[in-house]
Amino acid sequence: MGRISFSCFPAFWHFSMSPLVLPRLWLPSFRQLLFFGLVLVLLGLLYLVLITGTGQYNWIRKENFHRHLARVTDLGATDTSNPNLNYGLVVDCGSSGSRVFVYCWPRHNGNPDDLLHIRQMRDQHRKPVVMKIKPGISELAKSPQKASDYVHPLLSFAAQHIPKHKHQETPLYILCTAGMRVLSDSQQEALLEDLRTDIPVHFNFLFSDSHVEVISGKQEGVYAWIGINFVLGRFNHVESEKDEVVEVQIPGGDQQEALVRKRTAGVLDMGGVSTQIAYEVPKSVSFASPQQEEVAKNLLAEFNLGCDAHRTEHVYRVYVSTFLGFGGNAARQRYEENIIRNTLSKNRLLGQHVGETAESPLLDPCLPTDLQDEVLAVPQKVHLRGTGDFDLCRRLLQPFLNHTNDTHSSLNGVYQPPIDYPNSQFYGFSEFYYCTEDVLRMGGDFNSSKYASSAKSYCATQWKTLKGRFDSGLYASHADVHRLKYQCFKSAWMYEVFHTGFSFPKDYKNLRTALLVYDKEVQWTLGAILYRTRFLPLRDMQQESLKGIHAHWRHSFSFVNNHYLFLACFLIVLLSILLYLLRLRRIHSRTMQHCTPSTVKWLEEGLASATLPINL
Repeated sequence: MGRISFSCFPAFWHFSMSPLVLPRLWLPSFRQLLFFGLVLVLLGLLYLVLITGTGQYNWIRKENFHRHLARVTDLGATDTSNPNLNYGLVVDCGSSGSRVFVYCWPRHNGNPDDLLHIRQMRDQHRKPVVMKIKPGISELAKSPQKASDYVHPLLSFAAQHIPKHKHQETPLYILCTAGMRVLSDSQQEALLEDLRTDIPVHFNFLFSDSHVEVISGKQEGVYAWIGINFVLGRFNHVESEKDEVVEVQIPGGDQQEALVRKRTAGVLDMGGVSTQIAYEVPKSVSFASPQQEEVAKNLLAEFNLGCDAHRTEHVYRVYVSTFLGFGGNAARQRYEENIIRNTLSKNRLLGQHVGETAESPLLDPCLPTDLQDEVLAVPQKVHLRGTGDFDLCRRLLQPFLNHTNDTHSSLNGVYQPPIDYPNSQFYGFSEFYYCTEDVLRMGGDFNSSKYASSAKSYCATQWKTLKGRFDSGLYASHADVHRLKYQCFKSAWMYEVFHTGFSFPKDYKNLRTALLVYDKEVQWTLGAILYRTRFLPLRDMQQESLKGIHAHWRHSFSFVNNHYLFLACFLIVLLSILLYLLRLRRIHSRTMQHCTPSTVKWLEEGLASATLPINL
């Protein structure tokens, strides 16, 4: 009687046995063999689909998902040990102080449609790497030789957080804003020249003469618009069914058909001194006159955020306008000066003494009811008492907008391109958020009618009642008495700026007021470094292209090794098992034909036999 042996490449898989002792369970019929084989083949195909098919795309989707989350809520400490991480610095030299922001980003993925994934660096305590000093650099106008000493603490602080071997490839940008703009050209140049000369001596950052400048209000607005839309993911052109899209006529493009891509968000920002609006103008606009066209050129910015100037996926046309004197505090000052001037003139003409004492105050509909306030005016102090009339306050504020009836005009009669209100979205920051949230607790999605009703109710409420609510902690934690006193005025001013100045319809539903974007304060410096490093991905893409097709093939082959090679081995083993079982069946059949009846009976009864050896 022959012995059956089975062997596969691992040595410990080798075994042999006599077919006479094999139970019937190991000798299936042909139909059972076929069924068993089909089940194993189906299992193999299922593995192929789940692991090597959709698994690959799941990995891609998961990477994109985590990448989106990292852009939105990346609050973990930055891994400075990662050699593929790049760094960049932006120093914001403002009017009241200067701040340094440290940013980081991984190597570009090689897709020219994607921007660098820039995010703010975080220290080991997961706090943003930011440092601020006071006063503003403009205070050194008379001693420009101290400019480099002024920024030295900021750069030293940043240098401590960036790996030293990365310093020479870390770009440094020093950008000055409002405080420097008011200086003369010679004073500006003296300060900038000291920075250009001394900083390379003490720091090894990637720094050139073009990396330090005084930026215009238009540039600052564009950078803010870029930063906010970047954090919102509006530059990621991988669309989903939930994304709102817009047709865009590329500026200067030769293509006839409009490009369809994600709709970007407009930005409204009202500070204490100025108000700013920025939004994309997706299609070409016509002008009423050559003069209007000339004005529009100074307000429209056309730029390419992509790394390749020949590609148009990231070409944008953005309208930016800043209105000095239209911030909340500046508007209140202009309003007070006007009513005081008019009141004093009437007093002289009519021989009255309105506002000269607390017993004969000047009535102000823009202050809460019965609020007593004082204004220092030349030559005397003027006493005010609030009457809390929101509607009257709005009407009194309208002339201060300097709005005209000209087509496509906004505050101060400045040109404003048409907005497709039904297919638009705006975010309101600073005073737009404070006016809706601090006291009225209506921050978020803006509803004009509810806002007006709530503001009207607030204005009409007695001051002592409002003060009692404040003392009880019913308002936002960062609200103060100054906010309480001028909430009525600022509510009316914001309402008029939005609806009358910028001409947004009363039923506009796509304004969202916010303090943070995805729990992060978005600075214009993020947009600045994104714009100024836009050509850096070319370096990574060129390095990838030098690897050629072979590198791509090796990457693909490594993926095959992990999955397809395993599947091939699995199928070989499966085929070997099937062939073995078929051979075992034939041998068993021949054995049954040659066995004696007593032997067969012994096999069926499972009795021990000393004449039939068993080797395992």
